[in-house]
Amino acid sequence: MIPILERVGRGELLIADGAIGSLLLAQQSELIKGACPELLNLSKPEILEDIAALYLAAGANIIQTNTFGASPLRLADYGMEGQTESINRAAVQAVKKIVANRAYICASCGPSGKKLKPSGSVSVKEMSESFSRQIKALADAGPDIICVETMTDIEEAEIAVDVAKTLFPAIPVMATMTFNATPHGFYTFLGVSVERAAKALEQAGADIVGSNCGNGIEDMILIARQFRAHTALPLVIQSNAGLPIAGPKGLEYPQTPVWMAEQSRELIAAGVSIIGGCCGTTPEHIRQIAKVAEEYGVGVMVAE
Repeated sequence: MIPILERVGRGELLIADGAIGSLLLAQQSELIKGACPELLNLSKPEILEDIAALYLAAGANIIQTNTFGASPLRLADYGMEGQTESINRAAVQAVKKIVANRAYICASCGPSGKKLKPSGSVSVKEMSESFSRQIKALADAGPDIICVETMTDIEEAEIAVDVAKTLFPAIPVMATMTFNATPHGFYTFLGVSVERAAKALEQAGADIVGSNCGNGIEDMILIARQFRAHTALPLVIQSNAGLPIAGPKGLEYPQTPVWMAEQSRELIAAGVSIIGGCCGTTPEHIRQIAKVAEEYGVGVMVAE
């Protein structure tokens, strides 16, 4: 396929997929609260294939793997760190089986869930080794992108990006952080500003930077503008479908597919290269965003 950095570098707009977790819950009654979502990579890979097919049909150019919590440090919470390699490989293989050369496979690396010393108990070396093990397993299965995502600690994000670029410099790295709105602007839970994130992620070697989760699309438009003010790298934004509201069937997300799609025009105007969704978004959200994006020149996947 045409390398993704070549496509965004020439100004092409691409569409990423939406939420995975909510679809896993909807399709798998065995996935109960407190269970490890990544275990499904081994026990029910057909569910991952179904989700990939839904987003591909909706118009996504980028499909993510179910490996958000598949670092050994995080899998250790379930006593599953010994299955790190098989869990990560299976996730990439499930997506690859569906998308072939029709979309980019994006290998997800989420936070470890552990704090670095001195405030926590994990050393930089241990964190680096954990990401190294996960990223090696992912890369061996052949993804097109490695995505370090939903980070709040800039040091952890830098470690993950550095590991990916050091071990596999030919694989593009996308890095996103999650911000909260405060009276003084947008900051991560650990106090990292958009400006600091943009500069630190670029210096660490990320090829594409941006934000996912934590905000509906209105705030993400503001975050995107701030990223653009502090970096020339391609930007990725994956908004929640608003902030969750407790409803009779559990958490509900208020932002509709059509409304989010119309708001995505502001992301495009802000210079965002990749638009997708996070919590609460569905294949229909992605389908509507893709329809709007077509007006701005989303390219058709071309196999070389």
